[in-house]
Amino acid sequence: MSEEKEKNPPKKPSYYITTPIYYVNAAPHLGHAYTSVMADVQSRLRKAMGFDVLFLTGIDEHGEKVAQAAAEHDMSPQAWCDSLVPAFKDLLGLLNIENDDFIRTTEPRHTKAVQTLWEDLLAKDYLYKDTYDGWYCVPEETYFTETQVHQSDEKKGTEGQHLCPDCGRPLERVEEESWFFKLSAFQEPLLELYEKNPHFIEPEIRRNEVVSFVKGGLKDLSVSRTSFDWGIPLPFDDKHVTYVWFDALINYLTAAGFAEDAEKFSYRWPANAQLIGKDILRFHCVIWPAMLMAAGIEVSDEVFVHGFLLVKDEKTGDETKMSKSRGNAITPQSVVDLLGVDGFRYFFMSDVKPGADGSISWSRMAQVYNTDLANSWGNLVSRTLNMSAKYFDGKVPGPLAGWPDAENPLKEIVTGLVDRFNHAAFEFGYDEALAEVFKLIHAANHYIEDMEPWTLAKSEATLPKLQMVILNLLEAIRIAAHLLMPFMPETSAEALRRFGQLEERGCGATSGDASVSRSMSDPGATLDEICVWGNLKLEQPVEKGDALFPRLDPKDLEA
Repeated sequence: MSEEKEKNPPKKPSYYITTPIYYVNAAPHLGHAYTSVMADVQSRLRKAMGFDVLFLTGIDEHGEKVAQAAAEHDMSPQAWCDSLVPAFKDLLGLLNIENDDFIRTTEPRHTKAVQTLWEDLLAKDYLYKDTYDGWYCVPEETYFTETQVHQSDEKKGTEGQHLCPDCGRPLERVEEESWFFKLSAFQEPLLELYEKNPHFIEPEIRRNEVVSFVKGGLKDLSVSRTSFDWGIPLPFDDKHVTYVWFDALINYLTAAGFAEDAEKFSYRWPANAQLIGKDILRFHCVIWPAMLMAAGIEVSDEVFVHGFLLVKDEKTGDETKMSKSRGNAITPQSVVDLLGVDGFRYFFMSDVKPGADGSISWSRMAQVYNTDLANSWGNLVSRTLNMSAKYFDGKVPGPLAGWPDAENPLKEIVTGLVDRFNHAAFEFGYDEALAEVFKLIHAANHYIEDMEPWTLAKSEATLPKLQMVILNLLEAIRIAAHLLMPFMPETSAEALRRFGQLEERGCGATSGDASVSRSMSDPGATLDEICVWGNLKLEQPVEKGDALFPRLDPKDLEA
């Protein structure tokens, strides 16, 4: 390596991932938790694979709905927002989510970005002033045309009631002066984007939905309000404040350095992955790319759209959206109380199919936890460490001729495992990625039964074979723990610690002292390098410890 390269090592590849910024009209719920964990898993995995990650989340503080909620609590909008911020940050802490940035739309850096984009779009003739006369849903902060409202009411049998097509609540008739964005000019450019880059919207069912909507025609969008003042003022017309969605979407640019740090923005933009729920699909897959096109800014690489979490009635089997009024709301804390933090993370990432609606129930949570974590993974770790401690003086076995080169069924599964794991996980196929790891875990459990280490321990003649078996099992556990680390950082780190492998971990587990360490011999080792068969550190002390995942009893379940 040249002296110059040593002084100025090349930058790692950037990976920029975002969640939506969450609306502060109420406390965070399970949907917020689900999206945030999805992003955190990807962030940890990308860091482990050598990327320089920027993981952004935050809160959306402007808009009429926030102003109304503040007034109902006899607070100013800013004070109301300030009062809710701790709850959203506490949720991140509760679920061991390690975001790199937390943005608030009331921050000066965001105001600057929004007003800069306003000036740019005005200069490029994509804005004009007119009067908006139509329907508006305050809870959804969404405009609807007369045709959309009529068709929705007709379909639902609520003719003349003028209910929101999305949430079903009464709409307001709004007539006010507004600045409009020429969204209609981007119908063909958007269709071309979807065709040339089909992965821009994932999964395919959501892409098809957006394509159908855009083909139906686009109308120009009202992007300013004058009937209230809780928002970012337009730099060229201070009687107007920015429409909340136009404001909120720009946060992704703000955090990447737009209007403030050109070098950072060049490095970070475009965003690699933007995670959203399907209820905000059109904002992110129609309005957002059109805004970027108008400004001459590259669109994001991918918008990944997940479904809703539906609560399954244990008696009837019916699935419904969570709602306080229905009495079926499940809080993140209540799930953590039952499953633990890593159990929470594992259940939602393994049992909810990415991109589809997920059916959840207390009994299903307990079933997945007991089957996968307590019985399979936790049991494998416990049995293997106990045998290593018992048969090898409380240590990982020492060097053995022929290990790790000898072929065995576990080594065979590990060959290509990281590639298979990453192929699925990089595309948010977390259920498939975890299934690959559990093939190794299940095989290791079968290996114990097939090889019967307790029998091998009875004879001096079979001790070398016993040593080979335990080394293979520990190596399988070491590799599985690293691959599980993005999903279950605490328990994976604990499993490694118990047999002296923690310092070479690759998937940043926690904010603890050892969280960012990689390999003792190569601090820059990436996950694929760490998971090579044969990297097990020998003769390390083994600690048995309590069960990683204590089995749940039926009586632990909520009624």
